[in-house]
Amino acid sequence: MRDPRYDILFEPVAIGPVTARNRFYQVPHCAGMGYRYPSSNAALRGMKAEGGWAVVCTEEAEIHPSAEISPYVENRIWDAQDLPHLTALTEAVHAQGGLAGIELVHNGLHSPNHYSREVPMGPSHRAVDSGDPLQARAMDKADIANLRRWHRNAALRAREAGFDIVYVYAGHDMSLLQHFLSRRHNDRTDEYGGSLENRVRLIREVLIDTKEAVGDRCGVAFRFAVDELLGADGITAGGEGHDAVAMLAELPDLWDVNVSGWDNDSQTARFAEEGYQETYTRFVKSLTTKPVVGVGRYTSPDAMVRVVKQGIMDMLGAARPSIADPFLPKKIETGRIDDIRECIGCNICVTGDNFAAPIRCTQNPTMGEEWRRGWHPEVIPEIKQRERVLIVGGGPAGLEAARACGQRGLEVVLAEAGEVWGGRVARECKLPGLASWGRVRDWRLGQLHKLANVEMYLASDLTADDILSYGIAHVALATGAVWRRDGIGRTRHSEIPGLDRGPLLTPDDVMAEGFDDQALPDGPVVVYDDEGYVMGGLMAEVLARAGRAVTLVTPAPLVSAWTQHALDQPRIHRRLVESGVSIRLNAVMTARGADSVDLACSYTGAPDRLACVLLVAVTSRLPNEKLYLDLKARESDGTDIGIETLGSIGDGRAPGTIAAAVFAGHRYARDFGEVIDPDVTPFRREAIEVLGN
Repeated sequence: MRDPRYDILFEPVAIGPVTARNRFYQVPHCAGMGYRYPSSNAALRGMKAEGGWAVVCTEEAEIHPSAEISPYVENRIWDAQDLPHLTALTEAVHAQGGLAGIELVHNGLHSPNHYSREVPMGPSHRAVDSGDPLQARAMDKADIANLRRWHRNAALRAREAGFDIVYVYAGHDMSLLQHFLSRRHNDRTDEYGGSLENRVRLIREVLIDTKEAVGDRCGVAFRFAVDELLGADGITAGGEGHDAVAMLAELPDLWDVNVSGWDNDSQTARFAEEGYQETYTRFVKSLTTKPVVGVGRYTSPDAMVRVVKQGIMDMLGAARPSIADPFLPKKIETGRIDDIRECIGCNICVTGDNFAAPIRCTQNPTMGEEWRRGWHPEVIPEIKQRERVLIVGGGPAGLEAARACGQRGLEVVLAEAGEVWGGRVARECKLPGLASWGRVRDWRLGQLHKLANVEMYLASDLTADDILSYGIAHVALATGAVWRRDGIGRTRHSEIPGLDRGPLLTPDDVMAEGFDDQALPDGPVVVYDDEGYVMGGLMAEVLARAGRAVTLVTPAPLVSAWTQHALDQPRIHRRLVESGVSIRLNAVMTARGADSVDLACSYTGAPDRLACVLLVAVTSRLPNEKLYLDLKARESDGTDIGIETLGSIGDGRAPGTIAAAVFAGHRYARDFGEVIDPDVTPFRREAIEVLGN
């Protein structure tokens, strides 16, 4: 069943005293679950092992109360109280034949300790990097001895909990060990500062301590950022990163290498291609005989084979691709390459961690729902009674609803008003850097074409009369949304006066087929972004590329402010500056004139005026709900319209992210035929245990 070209990916790999069954390695990644939602976390990691990942790791696990990073929900291994939920995780992974890894960490300068109220500490006196008005104190020799003991004790607890691989972590600029290594953070003059050998000393000691603690029971992995992308101001792959690897080459049982910080390691597809880290990490294997794992958002098995055969790495590390498709290894193993649900690199998964909420994924709507809803990414219960369902709208919500309903065994009719499938995805994936977003459409179309019980029709702009004439008892409307033209957005909740005094475009106009930027009037262009996600910046970039003089105006203190949760915001700002876009922050639009826009300071209300002959309004969207309201009106008249269930899903119900639309479509299929009580919580919760005094 497996293509022999991919046999190399299924060779076992020894990691110290343990052996991975293949080369697929889920590196440590956050899931917004950690210590707070341990059952959900165990189920998520177990699902990865079921999908064929040979090694499945936790998110970072804080080793001590002085290492905590509330409000973020990572894992904790402070004491014996943490062992039951960690044991549940290892058991879930072992039950599916995987090895379980744990990333031990003291976060050092990254630990504001909001919960524990311990004083932060680091190699030298520095401000903590969380933005809090706190400083970390410089550690003395007693602190260093304590740190080593805490790490050793955490390693012993990890072994007791059943972990097979125990990490020493010096990456992402989030680890005390990396802070000791960094000349930016370490200005000590003792044996732990100064020369590279001295700054590596604590890492070496902790690696030795960890190996002695776990003995021949666990492999010891070292996660190390070989380059900080700061040039001479930081660690570089051609300098101290290389030399540190050479110094420690044979000490760990496995090298897990990447670039730092997290926003560099997990760049979105808009700014980084598959395998973008190879430039920095490929040297590591030349310095060590131990296995090397690296990442690069690999989704192509051919690329995976290449990096192994070229000696760049021994194991294929993944976080985001394993989220988008937990069964990626098994699909390669069983010859189902076309069924791989490829990561689109949007970083919606990252936003869950940044909001301290359970992880989610644009491509995989079951991500984070394995325990609380009982959802499996590959298995969906067959419908009890075969019925027909009409789904109107072929965007992300409609395509996913049709696919999942078809998988359940329903007779599906999918109708799309336009000439192409994909809805908003078909338009947005043509914007600069967003080509991979088209995978949301392409994967679902590929799956739908395999289902004989799904009929699909383009150019089918249905009315309420059309729908009623079909006599289909179950109707789901996934009719999408349009960008508003009245200026109502996140900041302003009433119309902006004078918008009709000059040419006005919305993103729908700019993304429309046949849009001709040369037909636009000459003169200054203002893009007014009161949404705060990616679209405002993209509109400004598109028009600047067309040679227009563009100013992006936003009431927020940052360009595309929400994208800081997806690690994208600084790169978006830089891209706009490089494209020649002028930027006006903290400015609310109050009115429009014939050749200008009136602005007011977001804080003081101080007025200002900006020249503008063309305005692009990126504010908010309105659902296309006319069809739904027409059908509901007939239903409310008491007329038997022959529809048993009528639903509105995705942007047609409430505009949101593509991930939210896909989830809505999937949930419609899962809920089909079920009696849903609106007064009952629709998923299991992890209750806090109340202890006595």
